[in-house]
Amino acid sequence: MPVRKGTAVWEGTLKEGKGSVKTASGVLSAPYSFSSRFEEGQGTNPEELIGAAHAGCFSMALSLMLTEAGFPPTRIETTANVSIVPHGGGFKIDKIDLVTKATVPGIEKDVFLRHAEDAKHNCPVSAALSAIQINLSATLS
Repeated sequence: MPVRKGTAVWEGTLKEGKGSVKTASGVLSAPYSFSSRFEEGQGTNPEELIGAAHAGCFSMALSLMLTEAGFPPTRIETTANVSIVPHGGGFKIDKIDLVTKATVPGIEKDVFLRHAEDAKHNCPVSAALSAIQINLSATLS
């Protein structure tokens, strides 16, 4: 299996500095700053990137599980709301709320919810983030 790479460069102090993040594939290259992380400034931030990675991983895992159970989905849309809070003089990600809505022909709600919970616990990104609380709201469309 390949090893995926991301790179970040930070220049300057926390509040006045600036940085950039990029992926080895070149698909993403974006600025980030104190303002984009802790206020509403332009650019991205680590929590937003974690959220996108988690939402993508969860959606793929759920698709796999549903397909293997005989219910191939036609659409899964997931948002991961990543919360960061002050902690011990710094900051800490304390929880992620996954919100997913899926179109899955022929599936019963309880079967869908069981697979969604399984995906929440077993997707690789959820496993990597298991030190924090991960909540799930899953609905069928």
